[in-house]
Amino acid sequence: MFLPKCVATLRPGSCIIRRMSQRHFNLPPACFDTDYLLNPANRQAIEANIQHRKGIGDIQLVQRINEQLRAAPQSESERCTLQAQLDAELANLPNRTHPAVVGYGTEPRIIERYNEHAKRTDRKYFQFGDICKRMNLYRMENLGNFTGHRSYYLTDELAELEHALICYAVDSLRQRNFQLVTVPDVLPGRIIESCGMSVHGERNQVYKLHLQDGREPLCLSGTSEMALAGYLAGRVLPADRLPQKLMAVSRCYRAETSALQEEKGIYRVHQFTKVEMFAVCQPGQSAAVLEEFRAIEVQLFDQLGLHFLLLDMPPCELGAPAYRKYDIEAWMPGRAMYGEISSCSDCTDYQARRLGIRVRTGEEETFAHTVNGTACAIPRMLIALLENFQNEDYTITVPELLRRYMGGKQLLRRRKVLPELKLTKRLVQEDTF
Repeated sequence: MFLPKCVATLRPGSCIIRRMSQRHFNLPPACFDTDYLLNPANRQAIEANIQHRKGIGDIQLVQRINEQLRAAPQSESERCTLQAQLDAELANLPNRTHPAVVGYGTEPRIIERYNEHAKRTDRKYFQFGDICKRMNLYRMENLGNFTGHRSYYLTDELAELEHALICYAVDSLRQRNFQLVTVPDVLPGRIIESCGMSVHGERNQVYKLHLQDGREPLCLSGTSEMALAGYLAGRVLPADRLPQKLMAVSRCYRAETSALQEEKGIYRVHQFTKVEMFAVCQPGQSAAVLEEFRAIEVQLFDQLGLHFLLLDMPPCELGAPAYRKYDIEAWMPGRAMYGEISSCSDCTDYQARRLGIRVRTGEEETFAHTVNGTACAIPRMLIALLENFQNEDYTITVPELLRRYMGGKQLLRRRKVLPELKLTKRLVQEDTF
């Protein structure tokens, strides 16, 4: 089998690879924007923002605890308890929302449609799982007792296509001055929570590792954004070196899946590979960096010939950390639906305040802004490619820009499988003399 190589990433000196060490996880205490959040004059605006953002957070409780702290003197232990409660409630509050999207209601705004001529509805198209079975390129059945629910194997040319997508994304980002970072998959829960994802409660997306020695619990990372943010935790960055743009290729782990019919197969799984973009910048730069990430994602998918929509997401879809977020949904003809393949978010200072990432300009220091985006999420991209570029003879046309990573292959063909061996009984009649 041909083993593809990333053209740009494997040349000596062509990329910067850094490994993270445990010392970077000694987090400074979170520093919330208390001038704004604890000002009673802002309560109404903050409450409105919370309601737009799925109602998570309680600003009245926050300001009530703060009033208790400022009231009559308490003992040191009482004061520490109140301060801990205040910090916990402040951490639950979502980021502010970009004013342009506040009026969207609950529906995203379609910014642009790309490659509408490539929207395939002219004949029957197989869903990803069906075409892969016909081509003998992956396995998802009968794995429950082995690797668990929603597990999968990609084999032969489908595995090559996965590698080609990774190399395509990484090479494209290298040309835009992103630094490649190798990140850990296991992170302290504090890092994950500081990035805006809860690790508590029965229904969350985080896998926890149970330690027996009383140490801080560790978790499997849901995206390399968290490890990249943690890599910068506690640092003071010179303003003239920003923005700093990082990328990582990593496995991502999600505890929750879906029972929806349209999300069956590898559309929503427990683990997958993703190429992530991450930037840390000055406060005045994050809006421009978000637009840069958006343009990168659009170009990556446009060059592959996919039909997709660029969406500006409403407040209820922003999650806790995002100030503004764009999604990209690709047409998947086998499923007859649009499916999300990418997003990018401007988190302003939400993560930086929780992780202590600062910017120094002369003698002054301010909190940095962070931006993240998905360059390539493998399962969704494989679905989009195989459902859009399948041919009636059960072959798949490989997009031209991916062929260099697959030894020049233009088509994925059905893999021949040797017939299964079966045990049969043979009756032998003994001779009698």
